[in-house]
Amino acid sequence: MTPSRSADPRWARPAPAGLLLVTALFYLWNLSSSGYANSFYSAAVQAGSESWKAFFFGSSDAANSITVDKPPAALWPMALSVRLFGLGSWQVLVPEVLMGVGTVAVLYAAVRRRFSPAAGLIAGGVLALTPVAALMFRFNNPDALLALLMTVTVYCVLRALEDARTRWLVWAGVAVGFAFLTKTLQAFLILPPLAVLYAVCAPTPVRRRLGQLALSGLAVVVAGGWWVAIVELWPAASRPYVGGSQTNSFLELTFGYNGLGRITGEEAGSVGGGRGGGGWGESGIGRMFGTNIGGQISWLLPAALILLVAGLVVTWRAKRTDSARAAFVAWGGSLLMTAGVFSFMAGIFHEYYTVALAPYIAALIGMGATVLWEERRSLLAAGTLAATAAVTSVWAYVLLGRTADHLPWLRWTVLVSGLLAALVLAVAGRVDRRIALGAAGLGLAAALAGPAAYAASTVATAHTGSIVTAGPASLRGGPGGFGGGERPAGGMGQPPAGAAGQGQPPAGAGGQAGPGGRGGGPGQPAAPGGMMPGAAAREGGGGGAAGTGGLLNGQSAGAEAEALIRAGAGGHTWAAAAIGSQNAASYQLATEKPVMAIGGFNGSDPSPTLEQFKAYVNEGAIHYFVAGGSGGGPGGGSAVTTWVEANFTKVTVGGTTLYDLTERK
Repeated sequence: MTPSRSADPRWARPAPAGLLLVTALFYLWNLSSSGYANSFYSAAVQAGSESWKAFFFGSSDAANSITVDKPPAALWPMALSVRLFGLGSWQVLVPEVLMGVGTVAVLYAAVRRRFSPAAGLIAGGVLALTPVAALMFRFNNPDALLALLMTVTVYCVLRALEDARTRWLVWAGVAVGFAFLTKTLQAFLILPPLAVLYAVCAPTPVRRRLGQLALSGLAVVVAGGWWVAIVELWPAASRPYVGGSQTNSFLELTFGYNGLGRITGEEAGSVGGGRGGGGWGESGIGRMFGTNIGGQISWLLPAALILLVAGLVVTWRAKRTDSARAAFVAWGGSLLMTAGVFSFMAGIFHEYYTVALAPYIAALIGMGATVLWEERRSLLAAGTLAATAAVTSVWAYVLLGRTADHLPWLRWTVLVSGLLAALVLAVAGRVDRRIALGAAGLGLAAALAGPAAYAASTVATAHTGSIVTAGPASLRGGPGGFGGGERPAGGMGQPPAGAAGQGQPPAGAGGQAGPGGRGGGPGQPAAPGGMMPGAAAREGGGGGAAGTGGLLNGQSAGAEAEALIRAGAGGHTWAAAAIGSQNAASYQLATEKPVMAIGGFNGSDPSPTLEQFKAYVNEGAIHYFVAGGSGGGPGGGSAVTTWVEANFTKVTVGGTTLYDLTERK
């Protein structure tokens, strides 16, 4: 049974609204500094705002040459925003902020429903201040929508567990289906613990439980499968190539590069060609606490694990259908399953993936802390509460020590405050309630101070490119993530030292957009799009991440090259073509004209083949070829570049090399 709201204190009604308002303002702060954030996805958003076909398939360009390497659900809200309000940084990123606020709201509702307003507020506050959440709910990767849908899934399952109503379990299936259309198989990670939980604990006979689970599974298939069926049945010649696949198949993409390949490390077509792990940081049980990942997500992970065990102990003797225990199992099972896969997967793994853990950790903190507070007269409960506060402050001290030059005073403040709070909490049931409450508040403040500082640093900093991390700049640029453990120059998707400001266009790249311009309004960046700001242009395109040929960050679209491509776009299907999606995205966002991404994101997809590219050129479908970039494979990179260089006229403008495909030598 859920607690009655009639007994809620006066602050319980306005407090959630205040939490959501503060979260929204916090996430909106300095939002436009990131420009188009990840230009790979922003270009697809721009394409979807121009073409409904590109919108449906998730194409990288409005002429529909190739899709992004994910299903398109995460692009749809942003594309609709741009279609309604025009292309600009805010139009792309505000939908992500709204997803973050929505995730906090759903989490609050889920935790408050069974526990208390205080538990819901603590959970919502923890989520909002998690550094990786402050990053990804302001960034245009698919992870923001995925986190929202996973939280909705757990909420619906918990609602279904209250009175075994089929509709809530079906809605959970719908949420998982759309999560699949957001980031494929990652959506299924929490299904095993949730399905087992419902099969065991739902307050209805076994046969009905199994029937309801079957209906929920059918909802997953319908909600996630309709789009897949259309793509697979649509004639390949009249739809874009499925980016990230080697056979133009979304099913191959799902079970290969984006699926089992992430577990085994054998991702065909990925960076390194499915080399089987080793380049994405150390895997193992300590991965979530490691140098690169710890500061993103693990601040309250030890506390969440302690409180999960404590919550299960407190509710151990409850009846089978007890909703409090079910909540601990639902959130805790989702956390353990997802963190376990993240910890041991051998394939591509980036730090920002851990935003998926943030709602689960936050829920356990809110539920566990308030349950132990209610049981504080028990020495065991009080001792566990004290131990949680102490462990959290010590771990925060360790994490803050990894960026010792960032707010150096905070380490000792957190440690001393947390340990002092722990001393009082150990006897919380035997001291005056006001003293105990003050100690609890001090412990909570100490626990949140570290992640809050990192989250504040995150929102104050621009983030562009494909690989981004939360926290102060001194945390970025560690090993693990590309090649043999090396980061591109400038760290994880950040500009190199001396760049002309993160997220801002370099001199000569178009400056600020005027009213109605491509920047979406005065004061917004003119199509930075995730390129390497300030990187020196060089013959061959330049501006890409060092050593990556524009794989992680696109070339800098100089003003002269941008003007030339835009002026020559008329009468051509694609204004230009470039090796790799990031390079193409930079020019597409700058010109708002279709630019073909040869080889897709990694430059290794066989789209187009050399023969197909020749046919496009002979038809006059492509005007310019942008030199530079990297990528190989049967159709992309080197073969096209070699043929173009041998047969067409080179044009160098503003340090950027183009080839006019209408002018043969």
